[in-house]
Amino acid sequence: MNPTTVLLISRDPQIRHAFEQVVPSHTTILTVTDVASGIRELSRANLALILCEGSPETSQPLLHHTNLHPGSPSVILIGSRNSTQDAVEAMRAGAADYLTTPITMTELDTAVRRALSAPNPTLTAKQPTGRFDLIISVSPQMQLIKQLAREVALTDATVLITGESGTGKELFAQAIHYASPRALGPLVALNCAGIPEHLLESELFGYHQGAFTDAKHTKLGRFQLAEGGTLFLDEIGEMSASAQAKLLRVLEDHRVDPLGDTHSHKVNIRVIAATNEDLPAHIKTGRFRLDLYYRLNVYQLRIPSLRERIDDIEPILQHFLAQARRDYGCRITGISPEALAVLQRHHWPGNVRELHNVVEWLTITCKANQIEPQHLPASVKTGKAPDQPSGELKPSLLAFGLSFQDMEKKMLEEALRKSGGNVSEASRLLKITRNTLRYRMAKYHMS
Repeated sequence: MNPTTVLLISRDPQIRHAFEQVVPSHTTILTVTDVASGIRELSRANLALILCEGSPETSQPLLHHTNLHPGSPSVILIGSRNSTQDAVEAMRAGAADYLTTPITMTELDTAVRRALSAPNPTLTAKQPTGRFDLIISVSPQMQLIKQLAREVALTDATVLITGESGTGKELFAQAIHYASPRALGPLVALNCAGIPEHLLESELFGYHQGAFTDAKHTKLGRFQLAEGGTLFLDEIGEMSASAQAKLLRVLEDHRVDPLGDTHSHKVNIRVIAATNEDLPAHIKTGRFRLDLYYRLNVYQLRIPSLRERIDDIEPILQHFLAQARRDYGCRITGISPEALAVLQRHHWPGNVRELHNVVEWLTITCKANQIEPQHLPASVKTGKAPDQPSGELKPSLLAFGLSFQDMEKKMLEEALRKSGGNVSEASRLLKITRNTLRYRMAKYHMS
């Protein structure tokens, strides 16, 4: 389609007339009357701009959809309320501009020209290369898995990614999407374990205005938001029996039935699911449907645990250290062979996520330029809770069983209490730089 195609979402003929006057003469204008139709056009057309009439609340699904992919077109909202709060909310939600009716031709012309002159990656995008380079690995096991994932990315097959928690299943889902023909469409993710059961179905399938007491606006479900792209369902083993039945129907006939809507809606999406549970075992106990398992398990990728690929521990550690040096001035530049051997002997029940926590621990406690065995937390050396870090803090703060985040926050609080809120003194007590202390205070929303 012409790269200067623009989309107008409005029922007002006067707005359409004004829009026709200000866009360039060679521009093609697509017009729809509602946000849901606009989202469908967004997945089909290579758009340069969207002009949408509606408040930030009613336009939220469109803004959410465009925010999911960095190459999506700019959105200009036209609202009826001359409210600073509405304008701020629109910008925060991702709108490029917010105009209020009645609008002048000069205002509209300025907004449109500014939006069309901004660079848009979609207009110059080439075949996407994917994000497999973000998956740090040197082991033969992971190289094979990445090659298999690249191959399945070029198809439209449903993929089931299995593996322990913290192995990088979501990274693989993202890489598959961005290496696929659907890369310019949205990638919508949903953690099935993170949403209460009674809300999961409305999140997946949406609902129609008036479907229940608080349904004041039609809400698009994740299936419709993923139109033209990929829906990633994490922790699929936690899905309720009712949601499993509805998901099975969508996978079979590619139609969704929003709550309270009398019509089915066809969807064009790819589904990638992930789980750290044993689905065949759940099938035997009746917790998971066999027919749904077969629908999801068209192509399975099992991500090996970190203890199965110890060659990857050092490059992943170096990657996290490089991030720490870049983000908040970490002094650590390497690890000794003896300390690396300790890491390679560890069982890593939390996998890469646990290794990342260990690196964060070291950025606080290790004062040397190189990690030595004595710097490692006890949870790695002995399988118990982390050792007390160096610094002038009470041992009682590091009671057995605290998580890394709880421990870190308590250390910061104690140091700030001892220093009377003086950042320089607190950083001296912790033996870290002031910038590092400020970064970690911001991390825990501490004033």
